[in-house]
Amino acid sequence: MFKTILVPVDLSEVEAAQPAIEKAAALAAISEGTLRLIYVRFIVPVTYMEFMPPAFDEEQQADAEKKLAEIAASVKLPADRVSAVVRFGSIYNEVLDEAEKTGADLVVIGSHRPTMASFLLGSNASTIVRHAKCSVLVVRS
Repeated sequence: MFKTILVPVDLSEVEAAQPAIEKAAALAAISEGTLRLIYVRFIVPVTYMEFMPPAFDEEQQADAEKKLAEIAASVKLPADRVSAVVRFGSIYNEVLDEAEKTGADLVVIGSHRPTMASFLLGSNASTIVRHAKCSVLVVRS
């Protein structure tokens, strides 16, 4: 069964990730595995950085870590089997790197119903599905 499960979470749309978190927690409970939540902060274009307050990055990181920790605390698994990390960069690159770094054997992703934009441009979930070296479960709400 799956021992290390990674779940990407978009903090601006936690409700989309909730079914994936619940499914991942259930799988981790069955296999006595661990669950790792990941949030990837977006890259602010350099041209905008001069308009940002000096402590912008630190404040955004602390806020994201706090919100992700609250979600992790609500997972119905023992606390020592749930962890969370906030990374910075391209979503699919960071998720794939975290999966490899932690030895994840499953990535569980929440997904919306596809829109025309996602058919034309693709999505982070589809890129992760195509490039992950481990199994990927896409959970629809």
